[in-house]
Amino acid sequence: MQPQPREITADYRRRAGILTWSAIVLGALMAVALVVSVVFLVRADQDTRNAAYGYLALVLWVGIAAGIPVLLALAIPAARMRRRVREQGR
Repeated sequence: MQPQPREITADYRRRAGILTWSAIVLGALMAVALVVSVVFLVRADQDTRNAAYGYLALVLWVGIAAGIPVLLALAIPAARMRRRVREQGR
């Protein structure tokens, strides 16, 4: 006998939306950090007096690498929750 799925509440829908938007915002911040890190590398490469920009790019890459598991931890449950909400709506 299969267990009956619980009812989708308004709180569940709200949490699914919060997780989704959190993942979107984090992904956008990571994309901006990637672009900024490339700009920093270009500036560091143009002049040796701007070498600190290369280190800032490395710091951004570490931040991006640390953010990937957080992004996955937000995006995967959000996708599952939204799919469940969508399926219940049918």
